[in-house]
Amino acid sequence: MGLGVALLYVATGRPGGVSTFFSSSWSWLLNTPFFRQAAFLESRRWRVVYALGLLLGGGLYVMLGMSVEASHIPAWKLAIGGLLIGFGARLGGGCTSGHGICGMAALSGGSFLMVITFLGAGIVTASLLKWLGV
Repeated sequence: MGLGVALLYVATGRPGGVSTFFSSSWSWLLNTPFFRQAAFLESRRWRVVYALGLLLGGGLYVMLGMSVEASHIPAWKLAIGGLLIGFGARLGGGCTSGHGICGMAALSGGSFLMVITFLGAGIVTASLLKWLGV
C-alpha cells in the first residue's frame, strides 16, 4: 500500500486517502453543492481507478492463497461501525489511510493530531465495549 500511495503522490501530487473517493463517487449521482465541488469533479476518474486497484489488489491477495480470516462480527455492528467511521472521516477531514499513511509521511502536524485522536478514540471505544460486554 505504501508503494501505491507513493506512486500516486509522485504521479499526481495528490494524497491517496480513501474517504475523498467516497465523496467524489457521490458526485456522479448527486447535484448538491457539496458534491459538485471542483476538487471532486476533477478527481473522480482517477479515484475510481485507484479504488478498483485496491479491490483488485485484495482479490489478487486471495487468489494467490494468502490467509484471509472471516469476521465473526455481526453485520449490524459492521454497518454501524462503517457509518461512524464515515462520519468521523468527514469530521476529521480524512480517513485513517489519508492521515496515517499520506499525512504522516508528509509530516503534517494536523495528520499527526488526527492519528492520535483516531487511535485514542478507538482504544477508549474498544475498552468501553469490552467492559459493557457488547
